[in-house]
Amino acid sequence: MPLLTLIILGVGVFALLVAFAVLARYLRLWVQSVASGAGIGLFDLVAMSFKKVNPTVIVRSKIMAVQAGLGDSTGLTLQALEAHYLAGGRVPLVVQALIAANKAKITELDFKRAAAIDLAGRNVREAVQTSVYPKVIDCPGKNSGRESLDAVAKNGIQLKVKARVTVRTNLYQLIGGATEETIIARVGEGIVSAIGSAERHTDVLENPDVISKTVLARRLDSNTAFEIVSIDIADIDVGANIGARLQADQAEADTRVARANAEGRRAMAVAREQEMIAGIEESRAALVEAEAEVPKAVAESLASGQLGIFDYYKLRNLQADTDMRRTIASSTAPVAAGAGTVQ
Repeated sequence: MPLLTLIILGVGVFALLVAFAVLARYLRLWVQSVASGAGIGLFDLVAMSFKKVNPTVIVRSKIMAVQAGLGDSTGLTLQALEAHYLAGGRVPLVVQALIAANKAKITELDFKRAAAIDLAGRNVREAVQTSVYPKVIDCPGKNSGRESLDAVAKNGIQLKVKARVTVRTNLYQLIGGATEETIIARVGEGIVSAIGSAERHTDVLENPDVISKTVLARRLDSNTAFEIVSIDIADIDVGANIGARLQADQAEADTRVARANAEGRRAMAVAREQEMIAGIEESRAALVEAEAEVPKAVAESLASGQLGIFDYYKLRNLQADTDMRRTIASSTAPVAAGAGTVQ
């Protein structure tokens, strides 16, 4: 009997210690839950510890939702909060986003969508704020390293444009939708295309809203996480005459090509001249060879009797007469030319 009594007393003391420890840890949270009507019991708090869920985060998030008028009908149940916490989500951020959406009367956001956005790595509270208060994006972006968007009209004049894009978050396409960089790239492409299709740069300077209307008509916000509210042209500056510069560069290139072609033709002409000179020298060599055969032929004719001695002397006199006439002609030609000049 004394042993049994001691065992019962020991078990009772242990139970009291456990109860005291539970009350010491969870009493404050349980009292807050009961006082706010969050509906989280003491055993639920103990179970959270076994599930490795932070009771403080869950209780405060649940109290915040109840006080804001969000009930279980919106999906904010205790089990849903615990599941999102265990999945690595930011429970307080999701609850704050739902409260902001409820106050702004945004009906397309529920707990499942908000939890999915949070688990996707997006800031769901910032997304709701951007949906309520539109955000302004500079184009080109501040981190792009460019001061303006450069485009050239059909008359060759360059225009430097700065634009501001007002966007609003599209909660339906926030998961899997393109980010701000895509919006900036698409708007920049649309502005460059709109200016490039203008006949004169003065048309764009007179009506800058033509660019905005043209870009908005292309639905550049499709498959993105944002909805474009407006595109405003902040500044337009006239740049260089790109068309004239390109024409000058083309003319310079054509000149270089023409010079190269002319140099090629000159080289071919020089080569042809050298070939002609070589041909003349070859002809002269052939003539010398033929003239060298004449004395041989004469000697053979004399030896065979076909040419007599008188015929030979006649031939010699004819050659001497020809040489004399050549000498006289070469010596009198410059004198005659000079006499004609004096007259």
